This record gives sequence, structure tokens and C-alpha cells, in this order.
Amino acid sequence: FDTVRKTAMHSWHVVHNALFENVGQWKRPWYYPQAGESMTETVNRECMAVRKQIGMLDASTLGKIEIFGPDSTEFLNYMYTNAWNKLETGRCRYGLMLGENGMVMDDGVTSKLGDNHYYMTTTTGGAAHVLNWMEQWRQTEWPHMKAYFTSVTDQWAVASVSGPKARHLLEKVTAGISLSDTEFPFMSFKEGTVCGVPARIFRISFSGELSYEINVEANYGLHVWSEMFEAGREFGVTPYGTETMHVLRAEKGFIIVGQDTDGSITPDDLGMNWIVSKKKDFLGKRSLSRSDCVRPDRKQFVGLLTEDPDVVLPEGAQLVDEPSNSYPVPMIGHVTSSYWSATLGRSIALAVVKGGHSRLGAKIYSTLMSGESIPVTISNPVFYDAEGERQHV
Repeated sequence: FDTVRKTAMHSWHVVHNALFENVGQWKRPWYYPQAGESMTETVNRECMAVRKQIGMLDASTLGKIEIFGPDSTEFLNYMYTNAWNKLETGRCRYGLMLGENGMVMDDGVTSKLGDNHYYMTTTTGGAAHVLNWMEQWRQTEWPHMKAYFTSVTDQWAVASVSGPKARHLLEKVTAGISLSDTEFPFMSFKEGTVCGVPARIFRISFSGELSYEINVEANYGLHVWSEMFEAGREFGVTPYGTETMHVLRAEKGFIIVGQDTDGSITPDDLGMNWIVSKKKDFLGKRSLSRSDCVRPDRKQFVGLLTEDPDVVLPEGAQLVDEPSNSYPVPMIGHVTSSYWSATLGRSIALAVVKGGHSRLGAKIYSTLMSGESIPVTISNPVFYDAEGERQHV
């Protein structure tokens, strides 16, 4: 027996022909095929809708934890690799969470709701583990800290609205909120009403487009989702699922913890030293200086471009320097994520490769079970809008 969890908008997804995948006990819309469409055709259509017009994703399943207490900021400083002392109320910050061994454990965006009050989001599958991890440290190692945690995942329904026309849709359904870039900048949040319902709106993006995450009390989730979708029809609004979400984030080089990481990946391996504070302590910091964690030949996060742009690599495919008929062949890494990108008109892949950060432009090979070797070039993992201009408009 296993629990089945459904979001407040589940019935809408069923009516609109969504197929579902199981993620952390949740039924998440995978993709929304129209009559006669294959999965590939559906995902291509959904991706192009987000890049050119507007798409809506049910993001209610992300873990949500409210953190209270006078020591909340200090606690977050220990939990995350980056610093939280200067985060202002109304602003959001992305954070990486490490295990004691220095390996990436989870990631997410945490927002400051007020003095000593934060709203943390986690990966869908990692929510329970993150809450238990924080309770373990607070109760056993830092019992003096006055920081308290409450899971509110089920209390909030979340609609993510992404695309160049996202602001146009929000302007139709919101009240009491200025949506201009100057007053509502990227990585901030506002409170107001959406479709007549009190809401928190976070301007954060996992697609790389102009994007807003609308949080409302779960009992109003279906109403708000339905009203927003109707209001967005004039802008070509399209519902999209997790498969399209994966493609969009891969085009931007955004990681998914548990897919692009496997418990053996450090922030440096991901090319994310920018998020590791040099001025404060945090869980896992000492482990990052171990000799094994600073080896230049560690597997490092990179992009891959196939020589034939129509070839989509299988995820999990092993990577080698040269094809060989002599076994065993030394493996130098593997493909972590791989998709067809309708936006770019070619295949893209993400991978971890030994010493990959110093090998950009190098040619290596992906070996398949069939014995075929596919030539690929190591690239920057950001394939689209490298400067991030689209999410800042």
C-alpha cells in the first residue's frame, strides 16, 4: 500500500486529458496530448507555447516549509551553502543544501515573509527528508536555537505561469499588485488577490522565461487555476506538464537534484561555487576541502551536443574518450538528462564527465547497449539565453 496524493487541480487535469506520472507519491500531470498527438509532438507544442506565448504548470507538489523563530536566519545559514543575513523581506533566494559529506542533497527557493519568518520550497520528492533533516539538527545538535518548522505543502495550491505574455495574464486577474519590473523584480514576491482570492505571488523561474508562481489556499486552487486559464485564452495559454518542465529547465542548464546529481556531486562539480559562502560555516563545509572533493578529475556537470543534431542520447548512457572493442572500456562519465529541444531545433543533453569543466569543446563518445558509439562535443550546460535576459524582462 502506498499513499496517492493529488493536487487541488487534479480534476481539471483529468478533464483536459493529462497523462500523469508519480513523483514523491503525487500524481503530477506529465503532458497533455491532443487528439492524434504523440508524446514528442505534445511536448514540442507545450515547449514552444511557453517560449513564445504562455504556459501554466501545476507546481503544487513542491515541498513547502514555513520557518519561524528568532534564530531562523542563523539556522538557514547552517542549512544552506549561501548566506541569508542580508535577505530583505519580500525577496527570494535560491539555495543548495548539502549532506555532512559535502554532497548536494536538495535545492530550492526560500523567501523572507517577515522578520524571523521564511517560506522554504524543496524538491517534490525531497520534502519529507528535508523537514526531517532540519528537525534532526535543531533537536539534537542545536537545541538552544529558537527556530520552528511547519510543513505546509498541502495547504497551498501553486500555479506557475511562464512565458513572454505571463505579465499580460497576471494584469487581468490580479488586484493590489504592481507588476512592473521595477516594482516587482525577479526573485521577489508580493501579496494581493488573484481571481478575487488572497494570494502570494513569487516571481521566480524554472523555465528561464518571465514567470510567476501563484500560491493560494488549496481549497481555492481549482477556482483560481480555472479562472486564470480562461483569462489566458486570448494569449494562447497552454497547460504543460513535468516532461516539458524538464526540457525547458535543461535548455537553461538548471539541475534537478536526484537526476543530475546522485549523492556524489559537490557544488563545485556542478560549477556552482558562486553559491558557496567563504565567510560562514554550513553543514558539509569541512567535507568540501577533503582531498577527494578537490580532485581535478572528478565528474563535473557539463552539456553535450551530438554530432548529428537529430540523435537524442539515452539517459544513463556511458561516456568514453574513444570507442573501443577491447573490454573493459574506461568510463569517464554518463548522461544525466537528455531531450529533443524544439526551441533549438536539435537534441541537447546534460552529463557528468571527469574533468569536464576543463574540456569544453572536446569530442568524446556515448556508448550504447547496441555497441554503437555516438560522437558528442562537451559544451556549456546553458544552451538557451545564457545571459538570463528573458526572465528579467
